[in-house]
Amino acid sequence: MKRLAWLLTAAAVLAAACATPRHSEPRTGPFRPANAAEERGEIVFSNYCSKCHDSGHSGLAPGILPVPDALIRFQVRHGLGVMPAFGEDRLSPAQLDDLLAYLNAIRAHPPTVS
Repeated sequence: MKRLAWLLTAAAVLAAACATPRHSEPRTGPFRPANAAEERGEIVFSNYCSKCHDSGHSGLAPGILPVPDALIRFQVRHGLGVMPAFGEDRLSPAQLDDLLAYLNAIRAHPPTVS
């Protein structure tokens, strides 16, 4: 019962975050990773995430939603809705750490202001 309550809370937070208009706004110029973890995270994103999370068109754009890292980790590991789970057999803990570094860096990269 406790797990179900946690899952429902996580789903509600994600639904609220997805309702924000920022998920498809363009970025200011090209994003350049600032360190090795972000570079590795960009590769992880390209290999595992970009098919569905491609700038907001068929999924959510990478990392720009105000979602806590713990919730992203949970969703990556367990899946949610149509998103598949990426267990440690598919994505190592180090790869997940690098992915979060990349997503946090993108989140800090401001959108284009019109």
